[in-house]
Amino acid sequence: MVLQGESRIVISGAGQGIGRALARHFASSGHKIFILDLNKDNVRHTAEVHLKEHADRVGWSACNLRDVDEIRSTVQKAVKFLDNRIDYLINNAGISYPYWPDGKTMEDPSVMDKWNAYVETNLTGPFVMSQACLPYMKVKKQEDKQKLPESTVGTAGPCIIHMSSFRAMISDPNQEGYASTKGMFSDEPAQREFGTEQWLTASIAALLGLTQSMAVSLQSFGVRVNMVSPGRIKVTHENQEADESGTEWKAEEDDIETHPANRAGLPEDITEACEYLMGAGFVTGQNLIVDGGVSKVKGKA
Repeated sequence: MVLQGESRIVISGAGQGIGRALARHFASSGHKIFILDLNKDNVRHTAEVHLKEHADRVGWSACNLRDVDEIRSTVQKAVKFLDNRIDYLINNAGISYPYWPDGKTMEDPSVMDKWNAYVETNLTGPFVMSQACLPYMKVKKQEDKQKLPESTVGTAGPCIIHMSSFRAMISDPNQEGYASTKGMFSDEPAQREFGTEQWLTASIAALLGLTQSMAVSLQSFGVRVNMVSPGRIKVTHENQEADESGTEWKAEEDDIETHPANRAGLPEDITEACEYLMGAGFVTGQNLIVDGGVSKVKGKA
Protein backbone atom coordinates (compact mmCIF):
# COMPACT_ATOMS: atom_id res chain seq x y z
CA MET A 1 0.00 0.00 0.00
CA VAL A 2 1.02 3.63 -0.43
CA LEU A 3 0.85 6.02 2.51
CA GLN A 4 -1.32 8.91 1.34
CA GLY A 5 -1.02 12.63 2.07
CA GLU A 6 1.55 14.34 4.25
CA SER A 7 2.43 12.51 7.45
CA ARG A 8 5.03 13.43 10.03
CA ILE A 9 7.69 10.77 10.49
CA VAL A 10 10.74 10.43 12.76
CA ILE A 11 13.45 8.01 11.58
CA SER A 12 16.55 7.14 13.59
CA GLY A 13 19.73 5.76 12.06
CA ALA A 14 19.10 7.53 8.75
CA GLY A 15 22.69 8.50 7.97
CA GLN A 16 23.20 5.43 5.80
CA GLY A 17 21.85 1.98 4.97
CA ILE A 18 18.21 1.06 5.46
CA GLY A 19 17.53 4.24 7.41
CA ARG A 20 18.65 6.40 4.51
CA ALA A 21 16.46 4.42 2.12
CA LEU A 22 13.50 4.95 4.44
CA ALA A 23 14.19 8.69 4.58
CA ARG A 24 14.42 8.95 0.81
CA HIS A 25 11.23 6.98 0.26
CA PHE A 26 9.06 8.99 2.60
CA ALA A 27 10.51 12.40 1.72
CA SER A 28 10.08 11.74 -2.00
CA SER A 29 6.51 10.59 -1.34
CA GLY A 30 5.59 13.99 0.07
CA HIS A 31 5.86 13.31 3.79
CA LYS A 32 7.58 15.55 6.30
CA ILE A 33 10.40 13.72 8.06
CA PHE A 34 12.93 14.30 10.81
CA ILE A 35 16.00 12.08 10.69
CA LEU A 36 18.76 11.45 13.21
CA ASP A 37 21.97 9.50 13.44
CA LEU A 38 24.98 9.17 15.72
CA ASN A 39 27.26 10.27 12.87
CA LYS A 40 26.65 13.97 12.24
CA ASP A 41 28.41 14.02 8.86
CA ASN A 42 26.37 11.08 7.59
CA VAL A 43 22.98 12.43 8.62
CA ARG A 44 23.83 15.90 7.32
CA HIS A 45 24.78 14.39 3.96
CA THR A 46 21.52 12.46 3.83
CA ALA A 47 19.45 15.55 4.58
CA GLU A 48 21.32 18.29 2.75
CA VAL A 49 22.88 16.46 -0.22
CA HIS A 50 21.15 13.14 -0.87
CA LEU A 51 17.69 14.60 -0.21
CA LYS A 52 18.47 18.15 -1.31
CA GLU A 53 15.43 18.41 -3.58
CA HIS A 54 13.18 17.67 -0.59
CA ALA A 55 15.02 19.99 1.83
CA ASP A 56 11.87 21.80 2.95
CA ARG A 57 10.44 18.50 4.20
CA VAL A 58 13.57 17.09 5.87
CA GLY A 59 14.84 18.07 9.32
CA TRP A 60 17.85 16.42 10.91
CA SER A 61 20.05 16.17 13.99
CA ALA A 62 22.92 14.13 15.34
CA CYS A 63 21.90 12.03 18.34
CA ASN A 64 23.58 9.50 20.62
CA LEU A 65 21.04 6.85 21.62
CA ARG A 66 23.09 6.03 24.71
CA ASP A 67 22.38 9.51 26.09
CA VAL A 68 18.83 9.79 27.45
CA ASP A 69 18.93 13.58 27.76
CA GLU A 70 20.21 13.93 24.21
CA ILE A 71 17.40 11.72 22.90
CA ARG A 72 14.80 13.85 24.64
CA SER A 73 16.26 17.13 23.41
CA THR A 74 16.50 15.76 19.87
CA VAL A 75 12.85 14.72 19.94
CA GLN A 76 11.98 18.29 20.93
CA LYS A 77 13.81 19.51 17.81
CA ALA A 78 11.84 17.00 15.78
CA VAL A 79 8.53 18.09 17.29
CA LYS A 80 9.26 21.72 16.48
CA PHE A 81 10.13 20.88 12.87
CA LEU A 82 7.11 18.59 12.50
CA ASP A 83 4.62 21.19 13.75
CA ASN A 84 4.10 19.64 17.17
CA ARG A 85 2.87 16.30 15.83
CA ILE A 86 4.45 12.89 15.18
CA ASP A 87 2.43 10.34 13.24
CA TYR A 88 5.04 7.61 12.88
CA LEU A 89 8.29 6.69 14.60
CA ILE A 90 10.72 4.24 13.02
CA ASN A 91 13.38 3.12 15.50
CA ASN A 92 15.92 2.01 12.94
CA ALA A 93 19.20 3.00 14.62
CA GLY A 94 21.39 0.47 16.36
CA ILE A 95 24.80 -1.15 16.55
CA SER A 96 24.84 -3.82 13.88
CA TYR A 97 28.23 -5.53 14.03
CA PRO A 98 27.45 -8.94 15.55
CA TYR A 99 30.72 -10.09 17.12
CA TRP A 100 32.65 -9.62 20.30
CA PRO A 101 35.82 -7.57 19.69
CA ASP A 102 39.14 -9.26 18.94
CA GLY A 103 37.63 -12.73 18.56
CA LYS A 104 36.55 -12.90 22.21
CA THR A 105 33.68 -14.98 23.59
CA MET A 106 31.19 -14.31 26.37
CA GLU A 107 33.57 -16.09 28.77
CA ASP A 108 35.85 -13.04 28.71
CA PRO A 109 34.80 -10.50 31.42
CA SER A 110 36.04 -7.63 29.25
CA VAL A 111 33.12 -7.99 26.83
CA MET A 112 30.78 -6.36 29.38
CA ASP A 113 31.54 -2.93 27.92
CA LYS A 114 30.38 -4.14 24.52
CA TRP A 115 27.34 -5.81 26.07
CA ASN A 116 26.33 -2.56 27.77
CA ALA A 117 26.81 -0.62 24.54
CA TYR A 118 24.45 -2.94 22.70
CA VAL A 119 21.80 -2.98 25.39
CA GLU A 120 21.85 0.80 25.76
CA THR A 121 21.81 1.47 22.01
CA ASN A 122 19.66 -1.34 20.62
CA LEU A 123 17.14 -1.72 23.43
CA THR A 124 17.11 1.26 25.81
CA GLY A 125 17.51 3.68 22.89
CA PRO A 126 14.27 2.64 21.13
CA PHE A 127 12.44 2.62 24.47
CA VAL A 128 13.49 6.18 25.31
CA MET A 129 12.83 7.38 21.75
CA SER A 130 9.32 5.94 21.96
CA GLN A 131 8.79 7.41 25.40
CA ALA A 132 9.85 10.88 24.24
CA CYS A 133 7.71 10.79 21.07
CA LEU A 134 4.57 9.34 22.67
CA PRO A 135 3.07 12.64 23.97
CA TYR A 136 3.02 13.89 20.37
CA MET A 137 1.59 10.67 18.92
CA LYS A 138 -1.17 9.53 21.25
CA VAL A 139 -4.80 9.60 20.18
CA LYS A 140 -7.33 8.60 22.81
CA LYS A 141 -10.41 8.01 20.68
CA GLN A 142 -10.75 6.12 17.41
CA GLU A 143 -12.79 8.90 15.82
CA ASP A 144 -10.12 11.46 16.72
CA LYS A 145 -7.64 9.75 14.40
CA GLN A 146 -9.38 11.38 11.44
CA LYS A 147 -9.26 14.83 13.03
CA LEU A 148 -5.56 15.29 13.62
CA PRO A 149 -4.59 18.85 12.64
CA GLU A 150 -3.01 19.00 9.19
CA SER A 151 -2.36 15.25 9.29
CA THR A 152 -3.58 12.40 7.11
CA VAL A 153 -2.62 9.57 9.44
CA GLY A 154 -6.15 8.22 8.93
CA THR A 155 -8.08 5.53 10.73
CA ALA A 156 -5.08 3.23 11.12
CA GLY A 157 -3.75 5.70 13.66
CA PRO A 158 -0.17 6.50 14.63
CA CYS A 159 2.34 3.71 15.06
CA ILE A 160 5.85 2.89 16.18
CA ILE A 161 8.04 0.49 14.22
CA HIS A 162 11.13 -1.11 15.74
CA MET A 163 13.72 -2.29 13.23
CA SER A 164 15.20 -5.63 14.23
CA SER A 165 16.57 -8.61 12.30
CA PHE A 166 15.77 -12.20 11.46
CA ARG A 167 18.48 -12.97 14.03
CA ALA A 168 15.75 -12.59 16.64
CA MET A 169 14.62 -16.06 15.65
CA ILE A 170 17.89 -17.78 14.69
CA SER A 171 21.50 -17.30 15.70
CA ASP A 172 25.05 -18.32 15.04
CA PRO A 173 27.37 -19.12 17.96
CA ASN A 174 28.48 -16.22 20.16
CA GLN A 175 25.80 -13.72 19.12
CA GLU A 176 24.28 -13.18 22.57
CA GLY A 177 24.57 -9.40 22.72
CA TYR A 178 23.28 -8.61 19.26
CA ALA A 179 20.46 -11.08 18.96
CA SER A 180 19.07 -10.40 22.42
CA THR A 181 18.82 -6.65 21.88
CA LYS A 182 18.38 -5.91 18.18
CA GLY A 183 20.09 -8.19 15.72
CA MET A 184 20.47 -6.02 12.62
CA PHE A 185 22.20 -8.14 10.01
CA SER A 186 23.79 -6.47 7.01
CA ASP A 187 25.45 -7.71 3.86
CA GLU A 188 28.97 -6.97 5.07
CA PRO A 189 31.11 -10.14 4.59
CA ALA A 190 32.76 -9.79 8.00
CA GLN A 191 29.40 -10.12 9.66
CA ARG A 192 28.78 -13.55 8.16
CA GLU A 193 31.58 -15.25 10.04
CA PHE A 194 30.85 -17.56 12.95
CA GLY A 195 32.01 -17.47 16.52
CA THR A 196 31.50 -14.19 18.39
CA GLU A 197 27.89 -13.00 18.23
CA GLN A 198 26.29 -13.36 21.69
CA TRP A 199 25.47 -9.72 22.25
CA LEU A 200 23.88 -9.43 18.81
CA THR A 201 21.48 -12.30 19.38
CA ALA A 202 20.49 -11.09 22.81
CA SER A 203 19.56 -7.58 21.71
CA ILE A 204 17.18 -8.66 19.00
CA ALA A 205 15.09 -11.01 21.14
CA ALA A 206 14.67 -8.31 23.78
CA LEU A 207 13.43 -5.85 21.16
CA LEU A 208 10.78 -8.37 20.13
CA GLY A 209 9.60 -8.59 23.74
CA LEU A 210 9.57 -4.80 23.98
CA THR A 211 7.48 -4.58 20.81
CA GLN A 212 4.84 -6.96 22.14
CA SER A 213 4.67 -5.32 25.55
CA MET A 214 4.44 -1.80 24.12
CA ALA A 215 1.67 -2.86 21.74
CA VAL A 216 -0.48 -3.81 24.73
CA SER A 217 0.53 -0.86 26.91
CA LEU A 218 -0.04 1.79 24.23
CA GLN A 219 -3.49 0.54 23.30
CA SER A 220 -5.02 3.23 25.50
CA PHE A 221 -3.08 5.90 23.59
CA GLY A 222 -4.28 4.70 20.19
CA VAL A 223 -0.72 3.88 19.13
CA ARG A 224 0.14 0.59 17.44
CA VAL A 225 3.60 -0.97 17.80
CA ASN A 226 5.18 -3.47 15.43
CA MET A 227 8.60 -4.77 14.44
CA VAL A 228 10.27 -5.37 11.08
CA SER A 229 13.00 -8.02 10.93
CA PRO A 230 15.11 -7.68 7.77
CA GLY A 231 17.27 -10.48 6.51
CA ARG A 232 20.36 -9.84 4.39
CA ILE A 233 19.62 -6.50 2.78
CA LYS A 234 22.31 -5.16 0.46
CA VAL A 235 23.00 -1.55 1.42
CA THR A 236 26.63 -0.96 0.40
CA HIS A 237 25.40 1.76 -2.00
CA GLU A 238 23.45 3.65 0.66
CA ASN A 239 26.09 6.00 2.11
CA GLN A 240 28.06 9.15 1.34
CA GLU A 241 31.19 7.33 0.17
CA ALA A 242 29.17 5.31 -2.33
CA ASP A 243 27.49 8.48 -3.60
CA GLU A 244 30.85 10.11 -4.22
CA SER A 245 32.40 7.04 -5.86
CA GLY A 246 29.35 6.19 -7.95
CA THR A 247 28.84 2.78 -6.33
CA GLU A 248 25.57 1.21 -7.43
CA TRP A 249 23.44 -1.60 -6.05
CA LYS A 250 24.68 -4.95 -7.31
CA ALA A 251 23.48 -8.50 -6.74
CA GLU A 252 25.88 -11.43 -6.55
CA GLU A 253 25.09 -14.97 -7.67
CA ASP A 254 25.09 -16.15 -4.05
CA ASP A 255 22.39 -13.59 -3.22
CA ILE A 256 20.02 -15.30 -5.62
CA GLU A 257 20.88 -18.90 -4.71
CA THR A 258 20.59 -18.24 -0.98
CA HIS A 259 17.04 -16.88 -1.04
CA PRO A 260 13.87 -18.82 -1.90
CA ALA A 261 12.58 -15.49 -3.24
CA ASN A 262 15.20 -15.91 -6.01
CA ARG A 263 16.78 -12.50 -5.56
CA ALA A 264 18.76 -10.35 -3.16
CA GLY A 265 17.15 -8.17 -0.54
CA LEU A 266 16.62 -4.52 -1.46
CA PRO A 267 16.27 -1.56 0.92
CA GLU A 268 12.97 -0.94 -0.83
CA ASP A 269 11.71 -4.26 0.53
CA ILE A 270 12.01 -2.78 4.01
CA THR A 271 10.38 0.53 3.10
CA GLU A 272 7.41 -1.41 1.70
CA ALA A 273 7.15 -3.44 4.91
CA CYS A 274 7.17 -0.29 7.03
CA GLU A 275 4.59 1.41 4.83
CA TYR A 276 2.33 -1.62 5.11
CA LEU A 277 2.50 -1.56 8.90
CA MET A 278 1.83 2.17 8.98
CA GLY A 279 -1.50 1.64 7.25
CA ALA A 280 -2.50 -1.69 8.77
CA GLY A 281 -4.87 -0.56 11.50
CA PHE A 282 -5.65 -4.06 12.77
CA VAL A 283 -2.00 -5.11 13.07
CA THR A 284 -0.12 -4.48 16.30
CA GLY A 285 2.39 -6.39 18.43
CA GLN A 286 3.63 -8.28 15.37
CA ASN A 287 7.03 -9.07 13.89
CA LEU A 288 7.18 -8.87 10.09
CA ILE A 289 10.13 -10.93 8.82
CA VAL A 290 11.45 -9.69 5.48
CA ASP A 291 14.27 -12.07 4.56
CA GLY A 292 13.37 -13.60 1.20
CA GLY A 293 12.63 -16.87 2.97
CA VAL A 294 16.26 -17.53 3.92
CA SER A 295 15.44 -18.26 7.57
CA LYS A 296 13.35 -21.23 6.42
CA VAL A 297 16.22 -22.90 4.58
CA LYS A 298 18.31 -25.26 6.71
CA GLY A 299 21.93 -24.19 6.88
CA LYS A 300 21.46 -21.02 4.83
CA ALA A 301 20.63 -18.39 7.45
